[in-house]
Amino acid sequence: MKTVFAKEYEKYRGEILSLIANFDKEGDRLEVPARNTIKIFKIDGREFNIKSFKIPNAINKVAYRFFRKSKAERSFYYAGVLQKKGIGTPDPVAFAEETSALAFGKSFYVSRHLPYDLTYRELVIDENYPEHEKILRAFTRFTFEMHEKNILFLDHSPGNTLIQVNNGDYKFFLVDLNRMVFKPLNETERIKNFCRLTPHKKMVRIMAEEYASLIKESPEYVFEKMWFFTDQFQKSFHQKQRLKKRLKFWKK
Repeated sequence: MKTVFAKEYEKYRGEILSLIANFDKEGDRLEVPARNTIKIFKIDGREFNIKSFKIPNAINKVAYRFFRKSKAERSFYYAGVLQKKGIGTPDPVAFAEETSALAFGKSFYVSRHLPYDLTYRELVIDENYPEHEKILRAFTRFTFEMHEKNILFLDHSPGNTLIQVNNGDYKFFLVDLNRMVFKPLNETERIKNFCRLTPHKKMVRIMAEEYASLIKESPEYVFEKMWFFTDQFQKSFHQKQRLKKRLKFWKK
């Protein structure tokens, strides 16, 4: 098994590798909407998250073995890049990969467990959530900061930002990090990066207004573009969901 540890967590190598070996039998599972499995483990009073990625399909078994970095490896290194750039994310601890001579198998990403008060998803579900608009505007400023630091988070979606609230002070931490691009962003890329977050026009309008003030553009102009990309994404998403339901029906 290939393993890479962050220097400050190397002392936990033996315990963490033991937890990975017994991942299916031990740990407390996080109940989050995900294709992969995340569990919490304790070592010396410290909590760690271990994310077990699904074994890839036949094509990606070869691709991850020879041509591409795995999701676990990307998550580990991208977390380090984010922290160097001053963007919040749980501490990266390690990644591990099981491979054979010709194919890629299981992989794991280990990070420190980060306590949080809510995710962006709660803002989508409950528009009466306490301090809803203040948090939404602060989140928009956080996204602007990412963009200014040449970070394009391709999975900028409702469950992938953890939020800590402390007397009007909001801190944001990114998770599910394996799809990122680091480069200067143009205006369209910046505004389109909001498209996965919410189907609610009122929320999009607030984010557009806040983002417009940061990029010195007209609020209505930014809203029109942001809503166009949001609507485009929602239509595509629901079309895919309908197709999945039809495929399930025909398989019965």
